[in-house]
Amino acid sequence: MNLPRLTEPLVKEHGHLRPATWEEALERAAHGIQASVRAHGPSTFGVFSCSKATNEVNYAAQKFVRAAVGSNNIDSCNRT
Repeated sequence: MNLPRLTEPLVKEHGHLRPATWEEALERAAHGIQASVRAHGPSTFGVFSCSKATNEVNYAAQKFVRAAVGSNNIDSCNRT
């Protein structure tokens, strides 16, 4: 089954997905993370990184989770 690739971000509005700008999509994602952290604390958020990603990408992911969110919940499949 060949599904088309997404070429623009989509946001959910009134139960349906609609095209959005990157700015709007990233803003909504940031607000969602902030709301979750405010409601449940930083440990509510975590990241799972991929062993196929570069060391730089994995470093950026762990730095984001620890510095920006305040969580130590980061894991990857690198150890397997």
